[in-house]
Amino acid sequence: MSKRLDILKASLAKKQQRFDDRLQNHFDTVASANGQPLNDKRNGQATLNKWDKQSDALRALQDSIQRTKDAIEREETKIAIVSLVELPAYLQQAIDGGLITQWRKHPRFFFVVGVSGGRIVLDEETGIIGYRYLNKVSKEEYPTFRDVFNRLNKQCRESQLVA
Repeated sequence: MSKRLDILKASLAKKQQRFDDRLQNHFDTVASANGQPLNDKRNGQATLNKWDKQSDALRALQDSIQRTKDAIEREETKIAIVSLVELPAYLQQAIDGGLITQWRKHPRFFFVVGVSGGRIVLDEETGIIGYRYLNKVSKEEYPTFRDVFNRLNKQCRESQLVA
């Protein structure tokens, strides 16, 4: 699971609850008319306007719920695509250990946790790792990126020798 998916599911639950509450409120408002004709001169149009406003709010909330459902579906698709990519054991261990994170948009790219800018890249054909955008890594973050990359590169070379 991902944080984003958890947030989306919590948001969907809140929206569903809010929709149910507003729908019940609308039904209560309609029932409060008590069967009286709405074309009287005092309050008929105001009541109809109130019902229209409630209906519009319900439609907007329903659209929002649908957008959230679509976002959940997209996120689950991204997670499924990432899970289809076969990673070497040392990279999977680094992801599980919280050392690096996998980019969902491009599952062969990895970010070092705590470093903004640089990326570690897995070459599909050779199985060797490299890096990109090293010039975007700040001087304060460079030692972290270097240590993680060197550690993974060493494990990559060792796994190439065994195979």
